[in-house]
Amino acid sequence: MARPVVLTIDDDVDVLKSIERDLRRHYADRYRVLSANSGPAALSLLDKLMQRADAVALFVVDHRMPQMDGVEFLSQAIKLYPDSKRVLLTAYADTDAAIRAINDVKLNHYLLKPWDPPDVHLFPVLDDLLEEWQAAYRPPFEGIRVFGTRWTAKSYELREFMARNHLPYRWVDLDAAVQEKEVTHFLAGLGPDARFPLVVFPDGTRVFDPTHEEIAQRVGLRSRPDSDFFDLAIVGGGPAGLAAAVYGASEGLKTVIIEREAPGGQAGLSSRIENYLGFPSGLSGGDLTRRAVAQAMRFGAELLTPQEAVRARSEGAYRTITLADGSEVSCHALIIATGVQWRKLDIPGIENLQGAGVYYGAGSTETVSCRDENVYIIGGANSAGQAAMNFSRFAKRVIVLVRGRSLAATMSKYLIDDIARTPNIEVQTEAQVVAVHGDKRLESISVSCGRTGTVDVIPASSLFVFIGAEPRTDWLEGLIQRDSKGFVMTGPDLVKDGKRPQGWMQDRDPTLLETSVPGVFAVGYVRHGSVKRVASSVGEGSIAVQLIHQYLATM
Repeated sequence: MARPVVLTIDDDVDVLKSIERDLRRHYADRYRVLSANSGPAALSLLDKLMQRADAVALFVVDHRMPQMDGVEFLSQAIKLYPDSKRVLLTAYADTDAAIRAINDVKLNHYLLKPWDPPDVHLFPVLDDLLEEWQAAYRPPFEGIRVFGTRWTAKSYELREFMARNHLPYRWVDLDAAVQEKEVTHFLAGLGPDARFPLVVFPDGTRVFDPTHEEIAQRVGLRSRPDSDFFDLAIVGGGPAGLAAAVYGASEGLKTVIIEREAPGGQAGLSSRIENYLGFPSGLSGGDLTRRAVAQAMRFGAELLTPQEAVRARSEGAYRTITLADGSEVSCHALIIATGVQWRKLDIPGIENLQGAGVYYGAGSTETVSCRDENVYIIGGANSAGQAAMNFSRFAKRVIVLVRGRSLAATMSKYLIDDIARTPNIEVQTEAQVVAVHGDKRLESISVSCGRTGTVDVIPASSLFVFIGAEPRTDWLEGLIQRDSKGFVMTGPDLVKDGKRPQGWMQDRDPTLLETSVPGVFAVGYVRHGSVKRVASSVGEGSIAVQLIHQYLATM
């Protein structure tokens, strides 16, 4: 298989030779570095690459060129290669144009000339972009195949598990592939005992209706720790937990993360996070998760997934977590970072259709499946807005149903503006789904209009629900104090009228993120009073590690 292409374009012959030389020196073992001296010449080259089905990973384009400037070229090139990364080379006077290009052509980065030395000013930027491109790149498939039907909950849950754990696979929808001779021949050879979903591994091994644990074991995910004792145990692998793992492990604490489903939490399901500091063109929740996991593991943190904490207890200086498989992990300090889960929609018909047309959260695996369909989204916060923008790339129409009178009170302005600029997204305010209908799959929804008092039954095949979230902290019953909704109480909220929490034996108040049990901390969305933002969760995860060092110093 041909290596992906890195294409650089510049009308200055000397500059073109210089950057081509630098790129080949650094990337020739992984990519083919090609060049062109003008926008039209580069477009002609792209036509030839398209005919050969060659992949283009990255464009590195000079802005000031005769005939066609860099932004004009990219606006044409992304029609042929929409997933390629885009870097603009500019002079200082062109920075305004480069910043505008972030919106106009979804520019990933711009670099000021000259970029010497490239090891400092060029390669770190390109390395990051190429790593992100590789994570999403799907070459001709030679890996795991998943056979099933789109409208079964088990198939959906399996695909979500694999996608969230960044396990590359090919999905074969049996309803859509029955006419393919290869699929028909394969199914005929399975025999009468075949059950779906079916996972076929590269070595030919077949597993019918597998559990997540079976998949994890076969692909090398770890659910058992190397040790039964750690300095720091973190339950939950969302942004808060991953940040704590990075800082804990990097500062010498023996650290383990216990994650029930897949790293990333709700943020990991986000199609695009546009306001995270340091990423002017945004990044997906999956990209953020992948980078954070790699960073934590680089420093020596262990990640157990899928693995669930079902109980926790405190014994003197030790905190012990009981796992779903019956094993136990003990630690000096424990961080609760379990985040929240989507609140269920309590309407007639909903239970039977979950995973068969009704989905909680972004439903990342369903995005392409909804091509040319009408997609309905319930919710008015950022998660709903991000999902609407993501689905708008594939769906015929995206209808956002909002209970309130506008999005202004619950959604960031940049998302409201993006939605307003997207012609196939429609926002219906004062609208609620009051029932869903269908036998084996979603067929229609009943929508109540608050302005008219009428209820309309509307044909629908996909409904995505974002109606708020709630913590899953029942497993902490009897250990730490929680509020009436199950969020974990910490720090000053535990001290009432100068009285410390019941059973508190320390000669000090609980620190900022500490729970009612010394040495047990809570960070991120699971914490009472937390700011529901990814950046805030990351900050709490890092702060907690400093508080843990203070706690350990007193032991």
